[in-house]
Amino acid sequence: MLYQKIKRTLDIILSLTGLIVLSPLLLILVIIIKLDSKGPVLFKQKRVGIHKTHFNLLKFRTMQIDTPKDIPTHLMENPEQYITKMGKFLRKTSLDELPQIWNIFLGQMSIIGPRPALWNQYDLIAERDHYGANDILPGLTGWAQVNGRDELPIDVKAKLDGEYVKQMSFGMDIKCFYKTVVGVVKGDGVVEGGTGQLNTGESTKIQASDDPPEENLL
Repeated sequence: MLYQKIKRTLDIILSLTGLIVLSPLLLILVIIIKLDSKGPVLFKQKRVGIHKTHFNLLKFRTMQIDTPKDIPTHLMENPEQYITKMGKFLRKTSLDELPQIWNIFLGQMSIIGPRPALWNQYDLIAERDHYGANDILPGLTGWAQVNGRDELPIDVKAKLDGEYVKQMSFGMDIKCFYKTVVGVVKGDGVVEGGTGQLNTGESTKIQASDDPPEENLL
């Protein structure tokens, strides 16, 4: 697909530009995270990439180093007790996602696309198979993200990811990017622990916005 080739070129240019332009901010965040709590600045999570291959997604650490391992945030009895002071700010502003610019530069992600599922989000991965959403690069943000984000049940999220696959174009990507900026500024759709609740109060499986670190990096 011609646009996918163009999209990859744009991802390389924009991610490299982002790394350069945002380097002062990234350095400031690194220093503050280090001063705020003990532990590494970054951690990685095993996520599902294109064609259901696995890659290590990068994030700024937002939780204490004594957080129970291998337990999704939304399954913890009181996840708030493990989130650092800086972590709350990073999550609220989505700044914890900035290290993923490096994932984009490496070609593991795109700026726009379905958010990469955790390796054990089997239900979401299976639902995305119905729509071909596992056959494109996952994104820093996407159509599902700007239409509900953490609040979406898995079946709805997968359907929206499928809509993106069908409509993927430069215009669609611009629309997603614009809505993302507006959503981040307004703080829309952020549910701590990401349980997939949308007005019904029902919970879906493994829809965590942040898991405990699998491997410390820095």
